[in-house]
Amino acid sequence: MAGALSNRQFQHQPPSSFSRLLLLLTLLPLTLASIAFVLQWRGGVTDPLTRWSPDQPQFPGMSLAYSTPSRRTSDCSNPLSQSLNPSFPYFRDWNFDFSSHLSPKICVTTSTSAGLEQTLPWIFYHKVIGVSSFLLFVEGKAALPNVTRVLESIPGVKVVFRTRELEEQQAKSRIWNETWLASFFYKPCNYELFVKQSLNMEMAIVMARDSGMDWIIHLDTDELMHPAGTPEYSLRQLLADVPGNVDMVIFPNYESSVERDDIKEPFSEVSMFKKNYDHLPKDVYFGNYKESTRGNPNYFLTYGNGKSAARIQDHLRPNGAHRWHNYMKTPKEIKLEEAAVLHYTYTKFSDLTSRRDRCGCKPTKEDVKRCFMLDFDRSAFIIASTATEEEMLQWYRERIVWTDKALNMRLMRKGILTRIYAPTIIIQSLRESGVFSSVIAKATQTNLSKEKFLKSVDSSNSTRNSRSDMLSSRKFDAGRLSQATGRRILKVIDDSLPSAIPPLSPPNYDHADLIT
Repeated sequence: MAGALSNRQFQHQPPSSFSRLLLLLTLLPLTLASIAFVLQWRGGVTDPLTRWSPDQPQFPGMSLAYSTPSRRTSDCSNPLSQSLNPSFPYFRDWNFDFSSHLSPKICVTTSTSAGLEQTLPWIFYHKVIGVSSFLLFVEGKAALPNVTRVLESIPGVKVVFRTRELEEQQAKSRIWNETWLASFFYKPCNYELFVKQSLNMEMAIVMARDSGMDWIIHLDTDELMHPAGTPEYSLRQLLADVPGNVDMVIFPNYESSVERDDIKEPFSEVSMFKKNYDHLPKDVYFGNYKESTRGNPNYFLTYGNGKSAARIQDHLRPNGAHRWHNYMKTPKEIKLEEAAVLHYTYTKFSDLTSRRDRCGCKPTKEDVKRCFMLDFDRSAFIIASTATEEEMLQWYRERIVWTDKALNMRLMRKGILTRIYAPTIIIQSLRESGVFSSVIAKATQTNLSKEKFLKSVDSSNSTRNSRSDMLSSRKFDAGRLSQATGRRILKVIDDSLPSAIPPLSPPNYDHADLIT
């Protein structure tokens, strides 16, 4: 009897503190999970798993400026909103209209004849890493109406046609009348291109300054900036960290090292690069020089003196395609230890013949010196002009394609070769997201006004059909200019101005003892 009473008293006792604690520990995670679910469903928080999921590929630094649009938002005007492919979430729309959000503002200028298959990945890749504005001086294929229509539809892109009026204007420019560029005048092929680039860069400085840019960079459309050393992979952040008293930033160039002879899309298919002398210890560079050249004239196939970014300021001028200068002072420059320019040179077998077709020089050792500045370009032109296609392919494989995997691995271990995947990942993500196809579709669907369309056609036709009548840099004649443009000589010509810096090869093995 006493035992039964005792059991009933125990059953009616209030829960112990231990039981209450156990209940609390059970309910608390469930409550927090419910709150998190509700907040995420309403857009209040970002789930890290969702943020880094394969459905929405992201890269470092993306969340600092822009967020992915809400999935519940329906925007029929956005061509990507209906796509089954994952959207590329760097910016809110396919057109990357973000110029007002970035500081410092960066302008990239180029002189190009490339088609959309090259220029679109080049433009949008640089938009991703922080470039605000593009000044494209176009001719040839790049000046065709169906190409420029697409380029002009991209926010931040300004297209400048190479017309008679442009060349007459450049013939009156300051640098045309100075001595530092004069040694490159009246020569064909690469020299002619070098002069065009310099004249276009001079105009680009004014245009970039008028549009409020802070930095300007000259690149070719086979070059990509590689802002290594920044956690965000951001060119904007890299230049934002440059001290205010620095006028110019030098980016050493890395050169593509293709591993196949059937490359179609270099930016997406090439990941191996040869590092610049400036980013290697001297003993490593010269100790592996002969293996690295593989019988070619120099360590790099083409140039090795990099490219540069200049802070836009008074008296700025180009100093050739690779550097900038200032009329009033010697620019203070720095050279970065990690960041570089990736140069995709001779990445396609067709590059041999395309370079040959752009130049009318004779395929002799003497005449090619008049046309090309670098030894490898001269050799490639002669081969492309004299050999059969089978012989050209064999030469291409021996001189350009890195097929010896053992050698590749050995030079990789020593730091001569390196793998860089960031551009490939970014450009593939852009392509898979439909960015390139969307911008083309958008431009095609847009009904241009009749006046604007005819103007673009006339400009392109004048570029293509009137080349023989144009005042190109190699055809400028002093007598003709005196009549057409009244060529002026500056009152004071400073002969102390340094000569324009051309594309230069890296140090060769013979210079090992001269470099400290």
